[in-house]
Amino acid sequence: MTETPPLVVDIDGTLTDESRAVDPRVFPVLSEWPEQVVIATGKAMPYPIALCEFLGIDYTVIAENGGVVFVEATDTLQIEGDKAACLAVAEAYRELGYEMGFGEVDLANRWRETEVVVNLSQPEEPLQRLAEEHGLEFLDTGFAYHVTDARIDKGTGLHAVCAELDREPESFLAVGDSENDAEVFEVAGESVAVANADETAKSRADRVTTAPYADGFLEAVEPYR
Repeated sequence: MTETPPLVVDIDGTLTDESRAVDPRVFPVLSEWPEQVVIATGKAMPYPIALCEFLGIDYTVIAENGGVVFVEATDTLQIEGDKAACLAVAEAYRELGYEMGFGEVDLANRWRETEVVVNLSQPEEPLQRLAEEHGLEFLDTGFAYHVTDARIDKGTGLHAVCAELDREPESFLAVGDSENDAEVFEVAGESVAVANADETAKSRADRVTTAPYADGFLEAVEPYR
């Protein structure tokens, strides 16, 4: 059996099915993985923390596309990003007559500390234009539009995790499905895009699975099980 590497893995579209429900078959894989597991997501920090909690693994997470990094082993929280500029984009977007698209309570943005997200039901072009005007990054993850600081991404997040754990990013296996995974693919030693991944992720990956979604994740890690 090939030596098992540490793992950095996305959630939506990678550990889930098409409806964004986490596939229960991934639970034993992640909870029994013999090396370090890092959950890297565009979601706010409570989501990957909750996943780690219920998996029974250390809280080692990259949230908000690298804007928030928490490493339980060193009790370290890193928050990087120009939230004020992102909020300015959101305000300008609303002034044009658009909405975030998540309802009055807006759980998608409620706990965010470094970026804002907009529902895919809302117009893309004006949001992208406003992000560019403010010097920010616009990402379409396939699940939401993200406006975030261009200086941070999941790759910088993995570097931050590795600095805390005294590990090398090149030792990691990365699995994901979207353009927000492309940067972590660049710094990881091995990268795998699941079959439902967008073209940016596929072009940056070392290999692409034949199966989509969680089936693709299981295929990606099969050589190490």
